[in-house]
Amino acid sequence: MLKKRIIPCLDIKNGRVVKGVNFLGLADAGDPVELAARYAAEGADELVFLDITATLEKRKTLAELVSRVAAAINIPFTVGGGINTVDDAEYLIRRGADKVSLNSAAVKNPPLIKEISDTLGCQAVVVAIDAKRVNDEWEVFINGGHTATSIKVTDWAQQAEALGAGEILLTSMDKDGTKSGFALGLLKEVCNVTNIPVIASGGAGSMAHFAEVFTQTEATAALAASLFHYGELSIPDLKDYLKLQNLPIR
Repeated sequence: MLKKRIIPCLDIKNGRVVKGVNFLGLADAGDPVELAARYAAEGADELVFLDITATLEKRKTLAELVSRVAAAINIPFTVGGGINTVDDAEYLIRRGADKVSLNSAAVKNPPLIKEISDTLGCQAVVVAIDAKRVNDEWEVFINGGHTATSIKVTDWAQQAEALGAGEILLTSMDKDGTKSGFALGLLKEVCNVTNIPVIASGGAGSMAHFAEVFTQTEATAALAASLFHYGELSIPDLKDYLKLQNLPIR
């Protein structure tokens, strides 16, 4: 069995880490370089950096900040936001990212997944899916969660895998920032129709929620933000707890 990964997420706006609830009401959560260094030192398995307004503002990811974060850590580093071409992806890899995360651009231009996968390898391509419950179906949303697509999440996850995605970062918009637990039903649906690793995102509020997602779904990693940013939960304590639950933790 793959060892489960714990991944802090840095949502970046105007060069600062921010966090909201259901993608709204963003509040400052700190300096990205300081937080990244702290998480690496505490034993985080990977780090995700999402420039959450790059697509809406029609600009590229904050490359200089990516370089500074990369220099401060020694763990795998995924960067997303404003990646629209193979050149964009290669540029961020050169600046220190290990993987790139595609969201809106991939939905609008699915062949982009294959182009980047063919160039950088599938291990470097994460497809991020923002999912929201609409009329009893999980639907894909883009543009920072602002735009509905009417695409079923399971259909898109399968297509992304077929095009060369190496991993899926699956966020429940309904659960985001609520600390009420991960969207287990959504995760089960996507894990059941794909064969690539799935990162659970949205809703982490306690150590028990991490144990729940790893025992009740096939997710191979769990991501959290505010829980770590505001010191409500430490990564070493979380890993100790999960090991006591006999879960395979790195």
